[in-house]
Amino acid sequence: MTMEEFQVAIHQGKLSDAISIVQAKPLQFFTDVPLSVAVVGEPGSGKSSFVNSMLGKRSGEPGAAETGIQMTTTKAKDYPHPTLPQVTLWDLPGREDSFVSHTDWVDLNRFDFFIIVGYQRFRTVHAELVHEIQTMGKRFYFVWAKTDLDVEASQRRQPSGYDEEKVLQRIRENCMTSLQDERVIGPQVFLVSNWDSQRFDFPLLWEKLKSDLLWLKRQAFISRLPSLCEPVLERKKAMMKEKIWLKVLYSGLLGFLPVPGFSFVTAMFFFVRFRSHCYRVFGLDDLSLTVLARDVGKLVATLQEVMTSRKLVPVLLWRLPDLFGAILMIVEYFWWNRFPFAGSLLSGGCSFFTTHYMLRRCLTAVSNDTKNVLARALESKERTSI
Repeated sequence: MTMEEFQVAIHQGKLSDAISIVQAKPLQFFTDVPLSVAVVGEPGSGKSSFVNSMLGKRSGEPGAAETGIQMTTTKAKDYPHPTLPQVTLWDLPGREDSFVSHTDWVDLNRFDFFIIVGYQRFRTVHAELVHEIQTMGKRFYFVWAKTDLDVEASQRRQPSGYDEEKVLQRIRENCMTSLQDERVIGPQVFLVSNWDSQRFDFPLLWEKLKSDLLWLKRQAFISRLPSLCEPVLERKKAMMKEKIWLKVLYSGLLGFLPVPGFSFVTAMFFFVRFRSHCYRVFGLDDLSLTVLARDVGKLVATLQEVMTSRKLVPVLLWRLPDLFGAILMIVEYFWWNRFPFAGSLLSGGCSFFTTHYMLRRCLTAVSNDTKNVLARALESKERTSI
């Protein structure tokens, strides 16, 4: 029922009501929402072994992720969780420190939540993953895999003064400091052993994921809202297109009048009126944006900055053909001393085609802006791991 109510509100141009409908739902409402959790990190960090530990499986068992000394994950592979409803773990290919050159491997926008797996030290790839995830407005846990190997190595180096708690505390503090340096607020760091799910922070990680699960599903549902409203927006666009031709016809006929520059003035008049009408229909007029900004705790300017339809420079460039008609009219008036017949034909013809193009582009831009404004309104204010 929520989706129907949401789409009705979008159809009516009430973006604030659409968001309120979803936000008012209790967490239990989102139990059956699918959640895609991407496990990401560098090659050899233990991502596949970690996935198996989360699934409660051993390497080689049916349904387990493939593991090995060499990099074994070369493409994203999904693993439905056996006990967490509608939760799928995705084992992603490892990314080297030259992360930028490999960004085409997997589109992270496909996933709702992330678990970044690291070991030995915090690397450039971890920082870049953090930046990309935060840019998308999504959340993550940071998991330090192979903690047992770090503990054993420390014990061998200092057998007499070995203190496991101090070793774990040092690793945890290093991870948290590195994440805070990347402007992560309240980073969630877990030290685990992929071979013993009862050791270190694995039980804590498991409980944390279960306690956050409904909240994460709610966020996943909300993040999909801009794309879920696309069918409604397409129907509204189809209805609005039927009204374009009459405005185009008026603009073209007025463009035939032998007055230099008149076609430009009339076309801009029709454009501004049509854009204002589109804003009211789609819920992007000043009053609607003010209400929406107030309800989501953002500035109106923050919502407007993602609206490409507000830019007038491209519109003025579209009207450059009017200049040729105006120049020809002036030449006919003053140099050829005759009625500006050719200039009127050129001006009217240009006005007809450019106005049609402008209004269709405007309609598409406003429709896209509706999704952009919704996405911006739903963005989290904080840069945090959870």
